[in-house]
Amino acid sequence: MGPRLAFPWLAALILLCLVGNTLVAAGPVVEQEKVTYRLKWLINASTAGDVFALDQGFLSRQGLEVAVKAGGPERDAVRELELGYAQFGVASADQVIRALAKGASVVVLAQLFQVNPLQWIYRADDFSLSRIQDLAGRTVGITYGGNDETIMRALLATVGMNEHQVRLASVRYDYTPFFRNQVPIWPVYRNTQGIFLSDKLAAEGERVAFFDPFEHGVRFVANSIVTSKKMIDLHPQTVGRFTRALLAGWQAAMSPANENAVIRAVTKYDRDTSEAVMRRQLAATRQMIQPDPDIPIGHIDITAWRQTEQIMIQQRLIPGPVNVIGRLEPQQAP
Repeated sequence: MGPRLAFPWLAALILLCLVGNTLVAAGPVVEQEKVTYRLKWLINASTAGDVFALDQGFLSRQGLEVAVKAGGPERDAVRELELGYAQFGVASADQVIRALAKGASVVVLAQLFQVNPLQWIYRADDFSLSRIQDLAGRTVGITYGGNDETIMRALLATVGMNEHQVRLASVRYDYTPFFRNQVPIWPVYRNTQGIFLSDKLAAEGERVAFFDPFEHGVRFVANSIVTSKKMIDLHPQTVGRFTRALLAGWQAAMSPANENAVIRAVTKYDRDTSEAVMRRQLAATRQMIQPDPDIPIGHIDITAWRQTEQIMIQQRLIPGPVNVIGRLEPQQAP
């Protein structure tokens, strides 16, 4: 009886040793670091690089488990950074500058859009807007309190015009006043809403054109990647890994060779946009994310940030300078 009982214990001991040696040889299992990334708006072609970085494992390969959360009018990424609800976010320059004016510790890591997608659409057969002065006497849609209002007022100021020389009309998300030609000059994001409205008017035999502030000297910075000063101080390696992975994802997403994979990634969230429309949206987005192939994706346009701050000071949207240049990612600042 004795020898028979000894064998199972010996076998178990040998098995335990083998398992232990295997675990040591394999090394410790590294747990993914969890972070939250709050977008500025809903997921669509404008966020293609963000969701592609997640979908294709750019972030996970950097040891990051990232919760990418859609934004919207009720979601302020800068505020969520301050409250600790998110570690990274997307915000436009005016949001960053307003937050700095209120004492927030936000830092800009990269600038996604080199060209602001905010433009105004109009019917090309009715009139032409080749100069800012061509806006005189016309009805122009703006979202009061939005950055389109700030941009339009800046445009007028560059040629000495004011709001009394144009008719500024408050608009929302209902396009009916534009379709009825009650507000013939309508603010849109050129790479998303602009495609949609162009198609609607084309179906009625109408041609459209776009009035682009960038072409008239107003370089108001749009979506940028932000974090908190606390995050940089306490977790600099995490910030570095996240930024590198995200920009690598954007670089891959903007390559036409990856277009099919990008569309599959985006349509997991945006099921309302057809594939044909999304292809055109991506083409427009590429031209705004990297208009110059010699300038890397994520480049921070120092001149545009300075101009944006000056515009907000001139319009009394902030009480005074906030030294926004000092809050741009260190190796990109002069």
